[in-house]
Amino acid sequence: MQKLGKIVVVSQHYAPDLSTTAAYITAIATGLTAIAETLVLSGTKNSKMSAERDGGPRVIEVANWLPEKDALAKRALAMLLFSIRTFFVTFRVTTKNDMVFCVTTPFTLPFAVILAAKLRGATATLLIYDLYPEALEMAGLVKSGSVLTKGIRFANVFMFRALDAIITIGRDVEPLLMRYKGVEKGKIKFIPNWTLLPIRYRSLRSDNPFRGPHAEKLIVGLSGNLGFTHSAKTVFETAKLLEEAPNIHFLLSGWGSGWEKLRALHTANHLRNVTLMNPVPNSELEDFLAAADVWVIPYRRNIAGVSVPSRLYNLLAVGRPIIVAAEATSEAALIVQEEDIGWVVPPENPNELANAIRAAASDHAATTLKGRRSAVAALKYTQDRAIARYKNVIGNVLRTGFQGEA
Repeated sequence: MQKLGKIVVVSQHYAPDLSTTAAYITAIATGLTAIAETLVLSGTKNSKMSAERDGGPRVIEVANWLPEKDALAKRALAMLLFSIRTFFVTFRVTTKNDMVFCVTTPFTLPFAVILAAKLRGATATLLIYDLYPEALEMAGLVKSGSVLTKGIRFANVFMFRALDAIITIGRDVEPLLMRYKGVEKGKIKFIPNWTLLPIRYRSLRSDNPFRGPHAEKLIVGLSGNLGFTHSAKTVFETAKLLEEAPNIHFLLSGWGSGWEKLRALHTANHLRNVTLMNPVPNSELEDFLAAADVWVIPYRRNIAGVSVPSRLYNLLAVGRPIIVAAEATSEAALIVQEEDIGWVVPPENPNELANAIRAAASDHAATTLKGRRSAVAALKYTQDRAIARYKNVIGNVLRTGFQGEA
């Protein structure tokens, strides 16, 4: 009698990497060990040692070079080399009864991994965190009609057809996937991310160290990575519009290319209603997120389906209202509207963002109520619920492939 195959999880980021992606993939891989033997191919140093110490799945480390983020040519070469190495490792460790599970980071990785899986006769599932080439177009790294863009789209057609399941973390991704010829709607499975902090409404406290001398004001927070999908300029221009508002202050902390732009803007035109902080360590994140009255997620135009904010779920967990600057069809905007936990404004529109902040400041009771509803909504986005759905989707793909070979 044939034995049910194993699950091969492929990710550049894995524990002990401290990134959000690593946290999610590590939890998924660990959860999948309950349904089948699970093997992780990781691009993170010391991940094998970390998994053995924590009782996680077996890990094979794939050599991975990580140049500085601003060294674009070197990063492109590093992505290509990592994908090639991972292709050979995937091909070596995979059998026809296995199921290969890959994430879209870096964007070259899925093409190599899925090809190796299919050459071995295995089933394959792709987890889409960022959709390419759309994300590259937004970053300004490629042009819409370029040869590279057309090449990626052409390759996507074959990859999406070859996949046995496509997992999205935002409902706004499906319409973009369905534009590709031959993509079957039934293959697309929506599994949202989850909170990484305990779910509990945190009351606003004047002794919170991050509120400091502005404890009596409405504090508007911005936290996390500001990448190419975010508009740092929108936040700064909004703060500029509200500089004379005596009861509003901005508390900003993060990293990334957008953050560097934000610092440059503030250096050139210092605003007295803005406090810029270095990135907050994970040990202090809970207190920091509980310090603001309302949080802002400032997207650029046309991000619907391209990127989903993992930070959203931790804001829900601490019980804070959220202002999302994005298209109304984006996943973040859909959650905010459905749960009535904040405001949705057009992207890259400082005037509308300023109006939403004024609304939050003008009715403290209503703003607090939105925050309390956020904590309730967070109960829909727990790790247990998400991992159960991953087990169901991936288990079905694994068993279907096994039965097809029986």
